[in-house]
Amino acid sequence: MSQSEPIRQAIQQLSRLPGIGEKTATRLVYWLLRAPEGTPAQLATALHGLSEGLKECSSCCNIGGDDPCRYCLRNCSEPTLVLVVEHPQDILAFERTGEFGGRYHVLHGAISPLDGITPDTLRIRALLERLRDGVVQEVIIATDPDVEGDATALYLARLLQPIGIKTTRLAHGISVGTEIEYADAVSLSRALQYRREI
Repeated sequence: MSQSEPIRQAIQQLSRLPGIGEKTATRLVYWLLRAPEGTPAQLATALHGLSEGLKECSSCCNIGGDDPCRYCLRNCSEPTLVLVVEHPQDILAFERTGEFGGRYHVLHGAISPLDGITPDTLRIRALLERLRDGVVQEVIIATDPDVEGDATALYLARLLQPIGIKTTRLAHGISVGTEIEYADAVSLSRALQYRREI
């Protein structure tokens, strides 16, 4: 193994991360080489901890250090609401708003047959199990506003309709602060489609 082989392997592994190309990976590797002693080892330990110390919450399917997760353990102001999101990081976005007082459920993706993601590979069965006790009165579907997110929302709405639980979807449209002349056609179309009475 040549002296540059570890550097090449590190660049190759870092460039596998989303949004990290070979140039950025190279810059990161050389930064790590100049970083204070122990920094690469600390980073390696933290990354190793991702596979060792994380659990999936048996209730909401979030990823964290505990089961049940902290969101399921906390007292919530609206326990009859469940907000369904695609990814664990989506919970953080809603938490930053301080507006949602219900429970969460993480699907771990969206229906995308071309990528091999079918309803069976998502945490839909776990969601249905949660709804059996009759506490939940409304499911808010907060999937991404793209083809996969729309397909997932439609699938869930059809699945939940016979159960009799109110099913809603986040409104989509023009972002606050956007001037109409600069809004894209899809956003304008959705703003018209999901308009509300004032």
